[in-house]
Amino acid sequence: YDLRATVCLNSDICLHHPRIIEEGMKRNWEWMGHGKTNAVHLPTLSPEAQRETIHESLEVIEKHTGKRPRGWLSPALKEDWNTLDFLADEGIDYICDWCNDDQPYPMKVRKGKLISVPYSVEINDIPFFLGKGNSGADFMQAIIDQFDVLYGEGKQSGRVMAIAVHPFIVNVPFRHKYFVKALEYIAGQKEVWLTTGGEIAKWYYDHYYNG
Repeated sequence: YDLRATVCLNSDICLHHPRIIEEGMKRNWEWMGHGKTNAVHLPTLSPEAQRETIHESLEVIEKHTGKRPRGWLSPALKEDWNTLDFLADEGIDYICDWCNDDQPYPMKVRKGKLISVPYSVEINDIPFFLGKGNSGADFMQAIIDQFDVLYGEGKQSGRVMAIAVHPFIVNVPFRHKYFVKALEYIAGQKEVWLTTGGEIAKWYYDHYYNG
């Protein structure tokens, strides 16, 4: 469907499962920082340890993919009052932890620039299936309904629709067939930009950012 993944990447994956990185590189995936592992949440760390964890995870991803991530999604979307400043210090220019809008917007940081790019905890297979027990058909309909509303609103001003999926959940066969139908529906519409988080961030910086 000419869709490139924006991958929320735990840096430990680079060390323990390099084949995933190799296959992602073949597909031209975009890599977004996601800490070392989902088992460690940033607010549980001291400020010094949090800064080092962010730095190390970005260094490892850059070493194994050849490119430093521009974006970040915190493990479990958890931050503290230091996180955004630490990310901006490391050159991150977009964050996806703030699921409260359908358009990018600037974040306040001590120095540098940082914006929020929309992510989703509703169109997201973990809470949708594991948290609420919905079916594959329910997920398909939710994706289509979400798209239809944002597509209509986008005629006046662009909207961002993130679909958050995890292969071990959405690609179970009885769910996968419905996910495919949802992607077919979206890809079949006119004037839809099938893009990545980084490309959205770049467009916003180039056209709207006034910091």
